[in-house]
Amino acid sequence: MNAIRVMLDVMELNRMRTLATLDEIAKLPNPAATLGWRPGVGRAHIGWQLTHIGITEELTSTERMRGSAPAFPELVPRFKFGSTPDDNIPSVDLIRQVLSESRKHVESCFSTVQESDLETIPDWYRERGWNIRRILQILCWHEAHHQGQAHITLNLWKAAQPKV
Repeated sequence: MNAIRVMLDVMELNRMRTLATLDEIAKLPNPAATLGWRPGVGRAHIGWQLTHIGITEELTSTERMRGSAPAFPELVPRFKFGSTPDDNIPSVDLIRQVLSESRKHVESCFSTVQESDLETIPDWYRERGWNIRRILQILCWHEAHHQGQAHITLNLWKAAQPKV
């Protein structure tokens, strides 16, 4: 098994955990309120964390790696790196769609990369000095990082609920 396949497999496991968090939220009485909950003033809500995962993958696999326009152009400014989470909370269905489509684009983009290309630095990443190996590593870490933030925020939301 080559390094690219290993990293794509790690991404698959990460996505299973992300979707499990989203599934748990979808079963709650008011998923929109939960997705919009913030652990503090100015902090990102759960919906932002989960959508940000997909938009980052979308930008990586289209604009940054292939120079093509990303899907979800209306969401990119709201959920890309450096954006400020707004109060327009994405729905469970929209988050699931972004995660699904962006993952298909990641798989399509990186499944064509050869092992011999892993040390290549794509133009968009030249200033950062990131080669394809590092980009894949970052994608693996990025989802786990934000899924963890969404998960802890969900647990904080649960703890803040009135006890019945």
